[in-house]
Amino acid sequence: MRFLYEFGISAYAAILRLVALWHPKARQMVEGRRDWREKLRSAMGCRKGRVVWFHCASLGEFEQGRPIMEAFMHQHPDWQLVLTFFSPSGYNVRKDYELADLVLYLPLDTASNARDFVGILTPDCAFFVKYEIWRNMLKVLHQRSIPTFLVSAIFRPSQLFFKPYGGWYRRLLRRFTHIYVQDDDSRQLLEGIGMQQVTVAGDSRFDRVAAAASSVRELAPVARFAEGHRVLIAGSTWPPDEEHLLSLAGQLPEGWKIILAPHEIEDGRIDRWIGRVGLPALRYTRLTAESPLEQSRVLIVDTIGILLSVYQYGDLAYIGGGFGAGIHNTLEPAAFGMPVIFGPNNQRFREAQELMEEGAAYSIDNADGLLSLALPLMRQPEALRVAGDKARGYVQDNTGASQLVLFGVNRIIQA
Repeated sequence: MRFLYEFGISAYAAILRLVALWHPKARQMVEGRRDWREKLRSAMGCRKGRVVWFHCASLGEFEQGRPIMEAFMHQHPDWQLVLTFFSPSGYNVRKDYELADLVLYLPLDTASNARDFVGILTPDCAFFVKYEIWRNMLKVLHQRSIPTFLVSAIFRPSQLFFKPYGGWYRRLLRRFTHIYVQDDDSRQLLEGIGMQQVTVAGDSRFDRVAAAASSVRELAPVARFAEGHRVLIAGSTWPPDEEHLLSLAGQLPEGWKIILAPHEIEDGRIDRWIGRVGLPALRYTRLTAESPLEQSRVLIVDTIGILLSVYQYGDLAYIGGGFGAGIHNTLEPAAFGMPVIFGPNNQRFREAQELMEEGAAYSIDNADGLLSLALPLMRQPEALRVAGDKARGYVQDNTGASQLVLFGVNRIIQA
């Protein structure tokens, strides 16, 4: 199995270099890993004290691990933070993360790369977020007796760790000093294969979302647009979502407005949608001092990075992706006290299922389903308020994972 793993990593590296000839993301992954040894040696030459290493696959895992990172650095301000990513989606956005002393791509997990990376970095402890389980990195960390933690992890019975033939994979998990899981089902699965170093800490995303919701920046144009009205915010939408929202726009109750924030900013698609919506609409990036925000009923957020702040102006949320690969972030609108509506592909998202159980979220199958759910909520302010309070309460009730993790980690690294 070790041979197959090494072969697989080497084959992946060769394919990545080939695809990089024409694919921008692959090119970034190849070029970003170039000369990593020199970059790491240079940074570690200025080492001032103890080092904590956090590894995240991409931007989503970074946001999940961020509350733990920030809590750790708050408690240990004299430590240096090294942050690594596997993919460009995380590195490109967070390469200038202010708390990190160094941000770089994780080298591919060959035996020699792992030996050199850990040898040069020599971290005092290491954190891997959610699904990041790299065989050679874990082996070297374990050999050097470096405390290593898997945080915000979640496990399912279908994973290879829990199959009769999964012994090799189970041995990888035993390299971790401690595993902090999101739920009790994951704990039971791990204990069922003999893992004892497991704690149910919860999902640190709740900490991140709750903290972010309490410190968003004001967006004056959005505030002007929303003033005196109730607002449906459709976040991270894709074309199928936008088709259904056209039906709702055609029956939008008096006193309501729509903010649409597409997941991908495509000018042609946005302009075509505006042409079909049948309501006065504006694009955020084209606003001027004379733009009739008060009279417009639709605002298109055609820029990235402000959706979280936009949510503070909403009363009801529609989250995209449910008619494709899967829904996007439902916790952010919930943290602002908004009931959430989304498409049918939501089964893999525990928070979506739990929000529905709380009566704070709703799944639809088509445009008719959206109309039958959204219109009654829009016309019944008390029902809207009750569902929104449940959404906010769900987020607040699930905070605290970061402090639980840090309590356990501190006992280990200070022992």
